[in-house]
Amino acid sequence: QVQLAESGGGLVQAGGSLRLSCAASGRTFSNYAIAWFRQTPGREREFVARISKLGGNTDYADSVKGRFTIARDNAKNTLYLRMNSLVPEDTDVYYCAAGGFLSSWPAHYDYWGQGTQVTVSS
Repeated sequence: QVQLAESGGGLVQAGGSLRLSCAASGRTFSNYAIAWFRQTPGREREFVARISKLGGNTDYADSVKGRFTIARDNAKNTLYLRMNSLVPEDTDVYYCAAGGFLSSWPAHYDYWGQGTQVTVSS
């Protein structure tokens, strides 16, 4: 079992940047593929980015590719999402998730943080 806690969300103007962090505790962090998702009320959680257990493989949703960067520091048990060139459409609650294999589907992840709000103003 692993516990996840997101931080770093906030209010930013369009064009700005934020870095989200996801601190993990419990089972060895490197045992898990980690992903970022975001969710608007009334919609399913949307894949944002994912990273393999050792960080060698990453993938991004088309909507954020080139703007967001996912990284992990297994020694610090921390996952990051660097978000640049933010646009209002990025406004959402962002969640980190851990699972046994790399996936872009929420159902494939076993552990979730409680989310952090990102709001991008025009």
